[in-house]
Amino acid sequence: MYLQDIAKVIRSKNAGPRCTTLDIMFNNDADYQKVVQSNAINAALIARLYEMPEGDVKIIEYPMSRALKIAIPRKITAGDPGDRDVYGAQQHARLFKVEI
Repeated sequence: MYLQDIAKVIRSKNAGPRCTTLDIMFNNDADYQKVVQSNAINAALIARLYEMPEGDVKIIEYPMSRALKIAIPRKITAGDPGDRDVYGAQQHARLFKVEI
C-alpha cells in the first residue's frame, strides 16, 4: 500500500523563507496508527527523498490531529534566483509512492 492510498491529505508549504513543511493527515486513528507504527515515514527516508542530511529532518507526530508534520530546510531561500517553487507547494509529490 502506498501513502497516497491511506492518507487523506499530503501537502507541502513554506514555513518561512528557509523551511518547507510536509503535512500528512489521516481520516481515522487506525490509518494514522498504522503509518506511525510501521515507521515507514522516518528521517532516513525523507533525507534520501529530498537529498539532504538526515539530521536536517524533523518529524513531529500529532496524534490528536491524526497528522505528521515534517520540517526540512529549503535548498534555496524562497524567492531567490533559481527558486522554482516560491510557495513550497510542489514538494509533497515525492511522498505519494512511499510504501507503508
